[in-house]
Amino acid sequence: MNREQISTLAHADHPIAAPLDDDSVRRLLERGIPRDGARVLDLGCGGGEWLLRALAAHPQLRAEGVDISESALAHARSAARTLGLQERLVLHQEDAADFAAPHLFDLVISVGATHAFGGLLATLETARKHLAPGGRVLVGDGFWSQEPSPDAVEMLGDLADLPTTVDRVISGGWTPVHGHISTSRELDDYEWAWTGSLASWALDHPDDPDSSQALAAATTHRTEWLSVYRDAFGFVCLILRPTSD
Repeated sequence: MNREQISTLAHADHPIAAPLDDDSVRRLLERGIPRDGARVLDLGCGGGEWLLRALAAHPQLRAEGVDISESALAHARSAARTLGLQERLVLHQEDAADFAAPHLFDLVISVGATHAFGGLLATLETARKHLAPGGRVLVGDGFWSQEPSPDAVEMLGDLADLPTTVDRVISGGWTPVHGHISTSRELDDYEWAWTGSLASWALDHPDDPDSSQALAAATTHRTEWLSVYRDAFGFVCLILRPTSD
């Protein structure tokens, strides 16, 4: 069982794949989408959940998603057909960092995918290339809510605290116009869903050759979360506009 398969199973009960509840996602999309006929791009869209919700809420909106995962994009296509949204959704299987489109977008989304671009600021510079005049970026990334342990840094990377994170974004030429800091409940719900969905699959499929690996992955992740980074990790989503064109 590879990392992609584990992630798919782990996000079965939390398809937004980030520590946000449904109301938070809805409010961020309301603030980020400037009008009903907007074009929206998700760089690193996974199963397309952000785009599906945007399309469902805005009947004139058109959306595109980019991801390297064939299975995630297949899931997005199937969900779009089920919801009757497939005519307004275009999906591209390629590296989001290299994606090019013949048109610009009113909202560019990249939540929980900054690692694919080399970090938060690199993600924003990629998003800027796709942004129409007056457009916005919705980006989500982790930060340290308190001093992390060396083990937490080794596990999750060299993040900054929240004020430093926002200062870096501003210094990079962006102005925050809205934001959301995930609550402790959102963070815990996400981790319980991640570990619980994966563990439940393993217990429901005891004869599957990958069952023991899936259960071990769930156990390891749960232990790392509770023992290493739960008290230090935070997650922020920012809606940004370029400070100057």
